[in-house]
Amino acid sequence: QVQLAESGGGSVQAGGSLRLSCAASGLRYGNIPKAWFRHAPGKEREGVAGIDSLGRTTYVASVKGRFTISQDNAKNTLYLEMNSLKPEDTAMYYCAAGSRMWYGVLGRATYQYWGQGTQVTVDP
Repeated sequence: QVQLAESGGGSVQAGGSLRLSCAASGLRYGNIPKAWFRHAPGKEREGVAGIDSLGRTTYVASVKGRFTISQDNAKNTLYLEMNSLKPEDTAMYYCAAGSRMWYGVLGRATYQYWGQGTQVTVDP
């Protein structure tokens, strides 16, 4: 049984930093596609950062230069380092992995497995 477990969310002031983690069990991250998504109230769930099967990273424009996605294969954990946080980054953040159909590394329909989410709140 595959499980993805996010951690590291919390409340920070604008300009602060957080690092999200997503530990996987029943699945090896290796070279499978994986990504972070976020869902803010009243908005669609959007892909924030992803790593494709060739190890290439992709970021949504609004987080480029501020967020960094990475993985530690020894710990089988996916990370999202978030710096210079803004109030508009406030959302529930989810990790996703395992492609069933390819809709791009930031496509929601790409992913088979999802975590339960961790809340990030950025205060002005």
